[in-house]
Amino acid sequence: MALEEWRHWLEGAKHPFIVWTDHKNLEYLRPAKRLNYRQGPRTSSQLSRRYNPTATTLEPETILPTSCLATALSWGIGKQVREAQRSQPNPEGMFVPDAAFLQACLPPGGPWPSLAAPKKVFRCPSGCSCSKETIICVGTSSVPRTMPNDINSLSIVNGSLAEITEAMFSLMPSLQLLLLNSNSLTTIKDDAFYGLPHLEYLFIEGNKIETIAKNALRGLRDVTHLSLANNNMRALPRDLFHDLDSLLELDLRGNIFQCDCENKWLMMWLKNTNATVSDVNCAGPIEMKGKRLNDLPIPPDECISTDFVRHQSIPTQALSADIFSHKEDIYVAMADPNYNSCVVMEWDHIEMNFRPFDNITGKSVVGCKSVLIDNHVLVIVTQLFGGSHIYKFDDQQNKFTKFQTIEVFNISKPNDIEVFQIAGEWYFIIVDSSKAGLSTLYKWNDQTDRNETGFYSYQFLHEWFRDTDAEFVELDGKSHLILASRSQAPVIYLWNKSSQKFQLHSEIPNVDDVVAVKAFQVDEELYLAMTCYIGDSKVLKWTSKQFTEVQALPSRGAMVLQPFSFKDRHYLALGSDYSFTQIYLWDEEIKMFSKFKDIYVQSPRSFNVVSTDRRNFLFSSSFKGKTMVFEHVIVDISL
Repeated sequence: MALEEWRHWLEGAKHPFIVWTDHKNLEYLRPAKRLNYRQGPRTSSQLSRRYNPTATTLEPETILPTSCLATALSWGIGKQVREAQRSQPNPEGMFVPDAAFLQACLPPGGPWPSLAAPKKVFRCPSGCSCSKETIICVGTSSVPRTMPNDINSLSIVNGSLAEITEAMFSLMPSLQLLLLNSNSLTTIKDDAFYGLPHLEYLFIEGNKIETIAKNALRGLRDVTHLSLANNNMRALPRDLFHDLDSLLELDLRGNIFQCDCENKWLMMWLKNTNATVSDVNCAGPIEMKGKRLNDLPIPPDECISTDFVRHQSIPTQALSADIFSHKEDIYVAMADPNYNSCVVMEWDHIEMNFRPFDNITGKSVVGCKSVLIDNHVLVIVTQLFGGSHIYKFDDQQNKFTKFQTIEVFNISKPNDIEVFQIAGEWYFIIVDSSKAGLSTLYKWNDQTDRNETGFYSYQFLHEWFRDTDAEFVELDGKSHLILASRSQAPVIYLWNKSSQKFQLHSEIPNVDDVVAVKAFQVDEELYLAMTCYIGDSKVLKWTSKQFTEVQALPSRGAMVLQPFSFKDRHYLALGSDYSFTQIYLWDEEIKMFSKFKDIYVQSPRSFNVVSTDRRNFLFSSSFKGKTMVFEHVIVDISL
């Protein structure tokens, strides 16, 4: 409606109502005077007749009374006011409830300078005592909902506050002191003090705080005094005090801090901070109890652990896998009986994974083993049918080609290939797991003048014992060969320097049904890892005269117990057809392996270490699923 009509409506209205208009219209209405009573037609101007002029009024009243607030409006004011009225219906005839007044009616810059500022009436919350700048609440269960935003000190004590949530005090942006002592607080969440840019003193003492979120103190750049004393905190999240640029004093007394890896960052922070910090004593572990947290030494390798992270899955089912290098490239040869082939893959230094390289086809391939002799890169391929062969890498064709057919007249069921050197001579043994076969030793012969370059049968070992695995070891400076069997205890052969043959020397008692044997060293001590399909697998130690058992590992259905190492960390991988692969880590204090973690490989048959491009990997072949590659990563458990 026109401004003149607004004027008459305002002058003659019986009940108060509000007009939302712009600045120019408001400037017109503010100085407007009431019209004098006059006779006339019944038009809108006659509304003024409802008000009789008073004789004492020398100057006509203004249409807008002096108590009326005139200020700028924000968009959406109508919606905000109506929503606020649902919880605070028109108190004392006011149209705009307290809860929505400041948010709805004041823009970011505040009221127009030319207009009056609001005069809001503040009621001190129940259970609190209030002054112009301070509120103190005793025994309350919540933060007061309405209070002046210019309050600079708030204390809530002996109450039942359970947690400090995000932006819990954001309606009090002028706070300089916040005291929350002797409540029931257990948790402080992220951005709990958001919206308090001027806070200088923060005291949260005598509560039950166990958990503080990592970003709980974010934004408190002006805080100079902080106390979290007398709570139940065992540890603090890393970099909790990162934003406290102005911190002068910190009190952490009366907590139950554990002086372990979880608080390593705090130990380092205490040594480097310029703030004055009260003594923080360790509550545990037992050997640290009572010691000052900031006095403890921090060994450089402390709080470092490792993990095995899945890196690549290869859609190849393999009975074995063998890693070898050639001209600074890394390859893996896998025996895949399902596709009658020996699959060769190479490491891609760009993509950081294994990619197909070559495929050596055969019949019922059960083993692939590499050997590098002089300039020859050879792969020995054993088969259940059609004999076994040796393939040589051809640089011109960039692939493996057949080099030699192996004499296998006495081999019926090849189960393992072991390659080794004695006095500079190369040998390999094919282990036969059938009753009718003979485990056979082959020797490298390089007589080009006789056209005899290759491996030729050299010695037949014992028969009728269903051998499963062979392992070459050096014991007290002498060469030995250990043969494991399903039908007898493992036996040890000793290399006779005179006859240049292996001779039966002894056996390893109290170990039955061994499917695999692997040797490894820890601190220059020689150990054997013996895999048993039924019963417990064994870890044995060489004691200058014999192997003695030092540890038994439950291993029903196990097909491989593989030792491997990355730098100074020694592991055992126990692979079973019926459960997850269990990784054990060597414990230097007890001189035994302890359970470290589980990884999933379906029916694993081998575990091999691959180190390249400054990264370490564990390559695991699978007989019934995908072959897996795991990366061995360093983890800082203090983070």
